[in-house]
Amino acid sequence: MPAVPLLYSFRRCPFAIRARLALLASGTDCIVREVKLSAKPDALRAASPKATVPVLVLPDGAVIDQSIDIMRWALARHDPAGWLAHDDRQLIEANDGPFKHHLDRAKYPERHGSDPATHRVVCLDMLRPLDDRLGTSAYLCGATMGLADAAVLPFVRQFASIDRAWFDAQPVPHVRWWLDQFVGSTLFETAMVRLAPWKPGDPDTYFPARG
Repeated sequence: MPAVPLLYSFRRCPFAIRARLALLASGTDCIVREVKLSAKPDALRAASPKATVPVLVLPDGAVIDQSIDIMRWALARHDPAGWLAHDDRQLIEANDGPFKHHLDRAKYPERHGSDPATHRVVCLDMLRPLDDRLGTSAYLCGATMGLADAAVLPFVRQFASIDRAWFDAQPVPHVRWWLDQFVGSTLFETAMVRLAPWKPGDPDTYFPARG
Protein backbone atom coordinates (compact mmCIF):
# COMPACT_ATOMS: atom_id res chain seq x y z
CA MET A 1 0.00 0.00 0.00
CA PRO A 2 1.18 3.59 -0.59
CA ALA A 3 2.55 5.48 2.40
CA VAL A 4 -0.19 8.11 2.00
CA PRO A 5 -3.94 7.76 1.43
CA LEU A 6 -5.17 7.04 -2.08
CA LEU A 7 -8.23 8.93 -3.35
CA TYR A 8 -10.39 7.84 -6.27
CA SER A 9 -12.05 11.00 -7.50
CA PHE A 10 -13.88 12.71 -10.36
CA ARG A 11 -13.25 16.39 -10.87
CA ARG A 12 -16.84 17.61 -11.31
CA CYS A 13 -18.62 15.34 -8.82
CA PRO A 14 -19.81 17.46 -5.87
CA PHE A 15 -19.27 14.59 -3.44
CA ALA A 16 -15.68 14.25 -4.63
CA ILE A 17 -15.16 18.01 -4.58
CA ARG A 18 -16.07 18.26 -0.92
CA ALA A 19 -13.80 15.36 -0.05
CA ARG A 20 -10.91 17.11 -1.80
CA LEU A 21 -11.72 20.37 -0.02
CA ALA A 22 -11.43 18.71 3.38
CA LEU A 23 -8.21 16.93 2.44
CA LEU A 24 -6.76 20.28 1.43
CA ALA A 25 -8.06 22.07 4.54
CA SER A 26 -6.56 19.38 6.76
CA GLY A 27 -3.21 19.40 4.96
CA THR A 28 -3.55 15.71 4.11
CA ASP A 29 -1.24 14.62 1.31
CA CYS A 30 -2.64 11.84 -0.81
CA ILE A 31 -2.41 10.15 -4.17
CA VAL A 32 -5.35 10.95 -6.41
CA ARG A 33 -6.67 8.84 -9.26
CA GLU A 34 -9.10 10.60 -11.56
CA VAL A 35 -11.86 8.20 -12.58
CA LYS A 36 -13.61 8.15 -15.93
CA LEU A 37 -17.14 7.29 -14.84
CA SER A 38 -17.94 5.48 -18.07
CA ALA A 39 -14.91 3.22 -17.63
CA LYS A 40 -14.41 2.72 -13.90
CA PRO A 41 -11.14 0.94 -13.12
CA ASP A 42 -11.18 -2.49 -11.53
CA ALA A 43 -9.07 -1.11 -8.69
CA LEU A 44 -11.92 1.20 -7.68
CA ARG A 45 -14.42 -1.66 -7.73
CA ALA A 46 -12.06 -3.80 -5.67
CA ALA A 47 -11.66 -1.04 -3.08
CA SER A 48 -15.39 -0.37 -2.72
CA PRO A 49 -18.31 -2.41 -4.06
CA LYS A 50 -20.34 0.77 -4.52
CA ALA A 51 -17.81 1.78 -7.20
CA THR A 52 -18.67 5.46 -7.04
CA VAL A 53 -16.39 8.33 -6.14
CA PRO A 54 -15.01 9.43 -3.83
CA VAL A 55 -13.26 6.47 -2.26
CA LEU A 56 -10.32 6.91 0.08
CA VAL A 57 -8.00 3.96 0.67
CA LEU A 58 -5.85 4.43 3.77
CA PRO A 59 -2.24 3.20 4.04
CA ASP A 60 -3.35 0.32 6.29
CA GLY A 61 -5.89 -0.82 3.66
CA ALA A 62 -8.97 0.55 5.39
CA VAL A 63 -11.49 2.16 3.04
CA ILE A 64 -13.70 5.22 3.55
CA ASP A 65 -16.25 5.43 0.75
CA GLN A 66 -18.66 8.13 1.89
CA SER A 67 -17.63 11.70 1.17
CA ILE A 68 -18.82 13.18 4.47
CA ASP A 69 -16.91 10.47 6.34
CA ILE A 70 -13.78 11.33 4.35
CA MET A 71 -14.23 14.95 5.35
CA ARG A 72 -14.64 14.19 9.03
CA TRP A 73 -11.76 11.68 9.01
CA ALA A 74 -9.38 14.21 7.46
CA LEU A 75 -10.41 17.05 9.76
CA ALA A 76 -10.27 14.87 12.86
CA ARG A 77 -6.58 14.32 12.07
CA HIS A 78 -5.79 18.00 11.56
CA ASP A 79 -8.14 20.97 11.48
CA PRO A 80 -6.09 24.19 11.44
CA ALA A 81 -8.99 26.39 10.31
CA GLY A 82 -11.45 24.93 12.82
CA TRP A 83 -13.87 23.53 10.25
CA LEU A 84 -15.27 20.90 12.61
CA ALA A 85 -16.52 23.63 14.94
CA HIS A 86 -18.70 24.87 12.06
CA ASP A 87 -20.66 21.71 11.35
CA ASP A 88 -24.42 21.26 10.92
CA ARG A 89 -25.37 17.62 10.47
CA GLN A 90 -29.06 18.33 9.90
CA LEU A 91 -28.31 20.84 7.17
CA ILE A 92 -25.88 18.47 5.46
CA GLU A 93 -28.41 15.64 5.59
CA ALA A 94 -31.02 17.90 3.97
CA ASN A 95 -28.51 18.78 1.27
CA ASP A 96 -27.52 15.17 0.62
CA GLY A 97 -31.12 13.97 0.66
CA PRO A 98 -33.95 16.25 -0.54
CA PHE A 99 -31.81 18.93 -2.20
CA LYS A 100 -29.70 16.40 -4.12
CA HIS A 101 -32.87 14.54 -5.15
CA HIS A 102 -34.36 17.64 -6.76
CA LEU A 103 -31.00 18.86 -8.10
CA ASP A 104 -30.56 15.62 -10.04
CA ARG A 105 -34.01 15.97 -11.55
CA ALA A 106 -33.44 19.60 -12.46
CA LYS A 107 -30.03 18.97 -14.02
CA TYR A 108 -30.61 15.55 -15.62
CA PRO A 109 -34.32 15.41 -16.58
CA GLU A 110 -33.61 12.92 -19.37
CA ARG A 111 -32.36 10.42 -16.78
CA HIS A 112 -35.34 10.80 -14.48
CA GLY A 113 -38.23 11.62 -16.81
CA SER A 114 -38.73 14.79 -14.80
CA ASP A 115 -39.89 18.35 -15.39
CA PRO A 116 -36.68 20.31 -14.69
CA ALA A 117 -38.46 23.60 -14.07
CA THR A 118 -40.53 22.10 -11.26
CA HIS A 119 -37.50 20.67 -9.49
CA ARG A 120 -35.49 23.84 -10.02
CA VAL A 121 -38.16 25.80 -8.14
CA VAL A 122 -38.05 23.29 -5.28
CA CYS A 123 -34.26 23.63 -5.06
CA LEU A 124 -34.58 27.40 -4.98
CA ASP A 125 -37.12 27.18 -2.16
CA MET A 126 -34.65 25.05 -0.21
CA LEU A 127 -31.98 27.72 -0.64
CA ARG A 128 -34.11 30.47 0.89
CA PRO A 129 -33.43 29.42 4.52
CA LEU A 130 -29.71 29.34 3.68
CA ASP A 131 -30.02 32.86 2.29
CA ASP A 132 -31.62 33.97 5.56
CA ARG A 133 -28.76 32.43 7.55
CA LEU A 134 -26.16 33.99 5.30
CA GLY A 135 -27.83 37.35 5.77
CA THR A 136 -26.75 37.31 9.41
CA SER A 137 -23.29 35.72 9.07
CA ALA A 138 -20.76 35.36 6.28
CA TYR A 139 -20.92 31.57 6.40
CA LEU A 140 -23.48 28.99 7.44
CA CYS A 141 -22.20 28.55 10.98
CA GLY A 142 -20.47 31.82 11.71
CA ALA A 143 -17.95 34.32 10.47
CA THR A 144 -15.58 31.80 8.89
CA MET A 145 -15.94 28.90 6.50
CA GLY A 146 -16.45 25.49 8.01
CA LEU A 147 -17.44 21.92 7.34
CA ALA A 148 -21.07 22.76 6.62
CA ASP A 149 -20.08 25.26 3.93
CA ALA A 150 -17.60 22.91 2.27
CA ALA A 151 -20.13 20.06 2.33
CA VAL A 152 -22.97 22.07 0.76
CA LEU A 153 -21.30 24.56 -1.59
CA PRO A 154 -20.34 22.07 -4.34
CA PHE A 155 -24.02 21.16 -4.72
CA VAL A 156 -25.16 24.79 -4.79
CA ARG A 157 -22.50 25.42 -7.42
CA GLN A 158 -23.85 22.55 -9.51
CA PHE A 159 -27.39 23.89 -9.17
CA ALA A 160 -26.36 27.42 -10.14
CA SER A 161 -24.51 26.14 -13.19
CA ILE A 162 -27.69 24.67 -14.71
CA ASP A 163 -28.61 28.20 -15.80
CA ARG A 164 -26.41 30.82 -14.20
CA ALA A 165 -28.32 33.75 -15.69
CA TRP A 166 -31.57 32.43 -14.19
CA PHE A 167 -29.88 31.76 -10.85
CA ASP A 168 -28.38 35.26 -10.70
CA ALA A 169 -31.85 36.75 -11.16
CA GLN A 170 -33.31 34.92 -8.13
CA PRO A 171 -33.86 36.65 -4.75
CA VAL A 172 -31.07 34.84 -2.89
CA PRO A 173 -28.32 37.50 -2.86
CA HIS A 174 -26.50 36.14 0.16
CA VAL A 175 -26.29 32.66 -1.36
CA ARG A 176 -24.86 34.20 -4.55
CA TRP A 177 -22.21 36.11 -2.60
CA TRP A 178 -21.32 32.99 -0.61
CA LEU A 179 -21.05 30.92 -3.77
CA ASP A 180 -18.99 33.52 -5.63
CA GLN A 181 -16.52 33.82 -2.73
CA PHE A 182 -16.09 30.07 -2.79
CA VAL A 183 -15.66 29.71 -6.55
CA GLY A 184 -13.14 32.55 -6.57
CA SER A 185 -11.02 31.11 -3.76
CA THR A 186 -7.59 29.54 -4.00
CA LEU A 187 -8.96 26.56 -2.09
CA PHE A 188 -11.54 25.85 -4.79
CA GLU A 189 -9.03 26.44 -7.59
CA THR A 190 -6.63 23.94 -6.03
CA ALA A 191 -9.39 21.39 -5.46
CA MET A 192 -10.45 21.62 -9.10
CA VAL A 193 -7.09 20.81 -10.70
CA ARG A 194 -7.55 18.96 -14.00
CA LEU A 195 -6.13 15.46 -14.20
CA ALA A 196 -6.17 12.86 -16.93
CA PRO A 197 -8.16 9.72 -16.12
CA TRP A 198 -6.00 7.18 -14.30
CA LYS A 199 -5.21 3.77 -15.75
CA PRO A 200 -3.13 0.91 -14.34
CA GLY A 201 0.57 1.51 -14.79
CA ASP A 202 0.31 5.30 -14.61
CA PRO A 203 2.71 7.03 -12.21
CA ASP A 204 1.27 8.33 -8.95
CA THR A 205 -0.25 11.80 -9.00
CA TYR A 206 -0.06 13.58 -5.66
CA PHE A 207 -2.70 15.91 -4.29
CA PRO A 208 -2.02 18.69 -3.75
CA ALA A 209 0.51 18.72 -6.59
CA ARG A 210 4.12 18.51 -5.51
CA GLY A 211 6.66 20.92 -6.96
